[in-house]
Amino acid sequence: MAAKDDPIIIKKYANRRLYNTGTSTYVTLEDLAEMVKKGEEFTVQDAKTGDDITHPVLTQIIFELENKDGQNMLPIPFLRQLIAFYGDQMQMIVPSFLEQSMIAFSKEQERFREQMKGAIGKSPLDVMKIATPIKALEEQTRRNMEMFQNAMRLFTPFPSAAAAAPEPARKEAPEKSGDDLQELKEQIAAMQRKLDTMS
Repeated sequence: MAAKDDPIIIKKYANRRLYNTGTSTYVTLEDLAEMVKKGEEFTVQDAKTGDDITHPVLTQIIFELENKDGQNMLPIPFLRQLIAFYGDQMQMIVPSFLEQSMIAFSKEQERFREQMKGAIGKSPLDVMKIATPIKALEEQTRRNMEMFQNAMRLFTPFPSAAAAAPEPARKEAPEKSGDDLQELKEQIAAMQRKLDTMS
């Protein structure tokens, strides 16, 4: 028997049916989405092999939600940028960056909800107060971008050492490294523009 704090095991069968071992009932993707919203932890396992297939199932839930009318949350420019990062040298940084951004956003969302709720149904002057939480989100986005840029500096091979190197050593360095650095800067700038658009 699983401990109380252990995630619920959802088994996925070959016929695509999902079985919640915690409640001993069959569930749908919509049920799993509700569990996520309630903060219930679960893992999805292939019933035959026991493999953890939580990631593809959660991705499928997002796909289903994005296809419902009026529920799109992922803007096309964001999706394009995300696709562009697959196979790119930045790919290993993106998951951590997105995760930290969502954690920060989640911490701010309750305050944001309260301010939004307070502004609805009030005078136009009161509605102007909505700018405060939006500014807070913009500030959070800026901080996230700084964090991302700091993380990217870890992947720049000792720029200060290269600058301090004697002249002959600098000449031996391949010219491509400058191009790579410029490409990284352009990618970071592109991501900043996307984040600004999202905020």
